[in-house]
Amino acid sequence: MTTHTKHALHEIAPVDLHHRLLRHEVILIDVREAHEYAAERIHGALLFPLSTFDPFALPVDPKRPIVLQCGSGKRSGMALTRCGAAGVPVDTHLVGGIAAWKAAGLPTVTLDAGTGVVIDRR
Repeated sequence: MTTHTKHALHEIAPVDLHHRLLRHEVILIDVREAHEYAAERIHGALLFPLSTFDPFALPVDPKRPIVLQCGSGKRSGMALTRCGAAGVPVDTHLVGGIAAWKAAGLPTVTLDAGTGVVIDRR
């Protein structure tokens, strides 16, 4: 007999996530599309676009839980729902997405469209 339990979804604030990333305590997964990721991303985030999102393809590290992130929090919430439906134990996302991250003054990595140079914005 299979029992389905609804997992609580959690939000993490940008500053809290930043500290956890600096301490290598979490794996950050960006669920935006490749062009968005290329234009600007949070340093260390891995790309798993929502359009092809497969919860079973996510990295597994028992010591570092996964945190999902997108532009505003909507798509990462959708990805959390997919993880729950698949029984994959991912339940946390960045509240407000990269927009909230940038509003908090936290660093991003961008690509200069004119030169292709990667810029680490601090």
